[in-house]
Amino acid sequence: MCGIVGFVNEETIENKNKNIKAMMDRIIHRGPNSSGQYVDDSVALGFRRLSIIDIEAGNQPMYSPDGNVVLIFNGEIYNFLGLKEKLEEKGHTFLTHSDTEVLLHAYLEYGEKVVDHLRGMFGFAVWDKREKKLFIARDHFGIKPVYYGRFGDTFMFASEIKAFLDNEKFVKELNKEALKPYLTFQYSVLNETFFKGVFKLDPGHTLVYKNGEIEINQYYEFSFKQDENSTEEYWLNTLEGTMKESVASHKISDVKVGGFLSGGVDSSYITNILRPNKTFSVGFEQVGFNEVTDAKALSEILGIENKCKMIGPDEYMEILPKVQYYSDEPHANLSAVALFFLSALAAKEVTVVLSGEGADEMFAGYDLYVDSDFTKKYRKLSPNFRGKMKKIAEKMPNIKGKQFFIRNGGTVEDSFIGQAKIFDEDDVDNYITEDYRKSISIPEIVGPYYDKAQEYDELTKKQYLDFHLWQPYDILLKADKMTMAHSLELRVPFLDKKVWELARRIPSKYKVNRGVGKYILRKSALKMLPEEWAKRKKKGFMVPFIHWIREKKYCEKVRNIFNKPFTKEFFDVYMLNKLLDEHFDGEKNNGRKIYTILAFLIWYEVYFIDNEQLQ
Repeated sequence: MCGIVGFVNEETIENKNKNIKAMMDRIIHRGPNSSGQYVDDSVALGFRRLSIIDIEAGNQPMYSPDGNVVLIFNGEIYNFLGLKEKLEEKGHTFLTHSDTEVLLHAYLEYGEKVVDHLRGMFGFAVWDKREKKLFIARDHFGIKPVYYGRFGDTFMFASEIKAFLDNEKFVKELNKEALKPYLTFQYSVLNETFFKGVFKLDPGHTLVYKNGEIEINQYYEFSFKQDENSTEEYWLNTLEGTMKESVASHKISDVKVGGFLSGGVDSSYITNILRPNKTFSVGFEQVGFNEVTDAKALSEILGIENKCKMIGPDEYMEILPKVQYYSDEPHANLSAVALFFLSALAAKEVTVVLSGEGADEMFAGYDLYVDSDFTKKYRKLSPNFRGKMKKIAEKMPNIKGKQFFIRNGGTVEDSFIGQAKIFDEDDVDNYITEDYRKSISIPEIVGPYYDKAQEYDELTKKQYLDFHLWQPYDILLKADKMTMAHSLELRVPFLDKKVWELARRIPSKYKVNRGVGKYILRKSALKMLPEEWAKRKKKGFMVPFIHWIREKKYCEKVRNIFNKPFTKEFFDVYMLNKLLDEHFDGEKNNGRKIYTILAFLIWYEVYFIDNEQLQ
């Protein structure tokens, strides 16, 4: 795992060297072991290395035998050994045992079609001196991040936005249109980030920069094609074999490999197959929010040492500025902080960890995927009746079951935007100032994905949307940023091309069955895990923030931030204090709304006000 940075312009070699070094230094946490750079009249490429495979010989940038093609690469190619054999048959020779050299030769052989031959997680850039062409690619799922932007005559890219801060050509400006949808989704959902002019390269896409022009192409699309003819037994046997092969591919390393372990089935399933030397877990000093006991119990059953940490409210609140700094953009998934602490714990012992991200999206594990018997019956009622009930619920703030009636008042397209919905779109304008009310609407954000999913059933439509928004820009973003903040490589065996090729064919009835999500995965887990773990209900990283801020000490910490002078630029401060008072007094549960606003304000202060902290 590493970090890559680069830019194209016509400035002097001296200036290029200065700017590329500053960009590299900003992301030293992604690769503290070594660095390298390539600079010529047109381009500057920089690389920070975290040594994982072929520790002595895998340094970058890496050059083609004739020196005309230069590669920098962040990630892992899990099929590099098989790909290497094919390339050797075609006459390629290799000087190292690294996947980086295999990727370089694969590009020399296949050109831009190289991405069709890769199985792994990656963000990489190739500079072709002869064509003066920059080629950038991001992996299929979006496990590894890539950002880009053009500022004047300079095109730049990086694994993290913060690297742009140290390039003299970068113009730091807030993208005002990003705030409104963020307050609904809890993460940065637009293609243009919170930094004006900085864009995400979407998963499964490539970018070519040549002659001052940017060309973006999609090379991979997620499509579901359910196979209704195969039996449950077939899916069980095939899933087990596929997952064992995926874990085997993901654990290849020349350094120690550990595992993240909660009390849930996803990480337990991976841990059972992987059998690492150590597992790592975190819990909270609050009754009902501690999965450490479950994780330690399973580790003991499997004969694995477990390292754990308990997190208290003071420690949690104190670390929030760092979490927002490493996130690059405001991010309000409460579990990101838990993952930050977990990564710090694991990094003391290992360099690589495997985790269970992706299982919920792949096999339908979220509660919002699972309709109760009552919900199924309710959704069979006429759309006209359900629509009327939805309108009534929206107008009555304290009606029991309000969210149920809203969520089930229309089609999936009308109600489902992903696994988080913090503020209703219509409600946001009551909190933000006029300058920040103009933005793309929620239907405009989710509509293009639903348009492509019209042939799918309701469950699959939800999965399809989450694959394109929630998974890459919430789950995988925090997974990459929180682990790399501690120079720790996270690998996710569920998010593998071979696993996906299986999962896309599994019928919905084997994903959600009799009110149970991840049905087929849980059945598979029963063959290798104690029943208690295989059947355990999904919890995620449960964080007691909403309870903590009902204590005066922590409520006032939040209030102090809500009442800072810069807050009124974005929000009606009276409405923020009202939110906080209602929550503190127990009138309403505004915890997630409060945290979503808090995360933005902390992020803004770190990146736009507190220059000392930013440095």
